[in-house]
Amino acid sequence: MTARAGESKGTLRSFIMTSRESRIYPGIRQRDTEATRRRDPYGNRLAAPEAAQSEPAPYRREVFVYVPAGYRPGTKAPLLVVQDGRDYAARVAAALDGLIARHRVPAMVAVMIQSGGGDAQGSERGLEYDTVSDRYARFVQTEVLPRVEHLYGVRFTDDPAGRAAMGGSSGAAAAFTMAWFHPEWFGKVLSYSGTFVNQASPADPTTPHGAWDYHDRLIPAAPAKPIRIWMEVGERDLHWQDPETTYHNWPMANDRMAAALRAKRYDYRYVTAAGAVHVDGDVIAQTLPGALEWLWRGYPR
Repeated sequence: MTARAGESKGTLRSFIMTSRESRIYPGIRQRDTEATRRRDPYGNRLAAPEAAQSEPAPYRREVFVYVPAGYRPGTKAPLLVVQDGRDYAARVAAALDGLIARHRVPAMVAVMIQSGGGDAQGSERGLEYDTVSDRYARFVQTEVLPRVEHLYGVRFTDDPAGRAAMGGSSGAAAAFTMAWFHPEWFGKVLSYSGTFVNQASPADPTTPHGAWDYHDRLIPAAPAKPIRIWMEVGERDLHWQDPETTYHNWPMANDRMAAALRAKRYDYRYVTAAGAVHVDGDVIAQTLPGALEWLWRGYPR
């Protein structure tokens, strides 16, 4: 869904944040060593000591900001935070243009944040997205959002029901982690091919299986939190044939995640996309407008 001819469109701009500006993420990169190249029989990385996995390194990250048409500077707006921002900026902006013009979602600001680089264990992206802690949520809340407010004259609602986090793959795990640790900041989650598997780096003895522990222990053991979740996985997503003992089967992890949410009576919707692969672009194109509309149902337009 996009804006029709004659309908107003929001603006999409961007700025750069560097590692020197962050107290929370000063910057690392993945090392290429014998220890980091080790894999199990299914191709999954084997755990390595933190010092063997990464080393300090600077980064530059781009942050994309969508401001809806007609926004009045200084008014508090609903918020959508998107991980891996470069991959989603144009698509999210187009979807919001169409949905907002038709009054199907509230006029919201979207902040789409690129990771600090790399992928998986030992990388800056892996540290930010796959770590089961409140560190990334604090980075967004205390370092990114104040910068956006300062640069673009926007303000964000304090109501968690008006603040959503979105991502694909590890970015989806990060989105859920933001809401799990700080439901007072983020009350909605949109997840594509969520990496609810054992990919945390560095290893944490309190969550030895990384984000797999959400559906295995954390959600079942905790009172339900005020979070609304829309989630999708591809039928042939990553490692779809791997056994449970790897803690790395994406469809299995998302199935288990949905079952855990259902058992605790969360407000959630789960989509298994037939024949789809990891973060399938066709699936996103078909489902994103409806997913956003479902997440924001009941919120004042």
